[in-house]
Amino acid sequence: MRTSVALLALLLCGASTHAQFVDRDPDWKEAAPPPPPAVQTTRLLPIEMRGSVLRWGVDPASISLGPDGVVRYVVVAQSDSGTVNALHEGLRCSTAESTVYARHSGGQWRPVSDREWKPLHGDGTRLHTLAIARNGACVGHAPNRSAEQIARDLAAPADTRFRPELR
Repeated sequence: MRTSVALLALLLCGASTHAQFVDRDPDWKEAAPPPPPAVQTTRLLPIEMRGSVLRWGVDPASISLGPDGVVRYVVVAQSDSGTVNALHEGLRCSTAESTVYARHSGGQWRPVSDREWKPLHGDGTRLHTLAIARNGACVGHAPNRSAEQIARDLAAPADTRFRPELR
């Protein structure tokens, strides 16, 4: 009997974990993303990326929250030698997915023609996006309140993020 109860509890936990990333709106349609803004590197909100040789940051002026629930922003990666690369990304908190709209290198934006929504978890290539989601863009499986609130939470020390009394 105990084994059956434990097995049932384990199955329910696994089902609820899987359900967290199921699309809650099967009729969802993505709004057209705005064009990427000019890349700037002077007022970036730093994103801590342990083990990375690059300095990562989000341009607070580029953050937007669309009517489709997508958080869009420009994230910049800088090397010690001065090389700057940027990505114009979209983040869906409800499904824990992201997409890259355009890449910036060599002084210009290049649209991603074969873009798709990919899970934040799994392949390790979206660790910066996962950090952005966890540190300000998403509150659970919903986008943070506004672009301004996302910027405030990304800029805030870890122990003061998402605190209602500070909003």
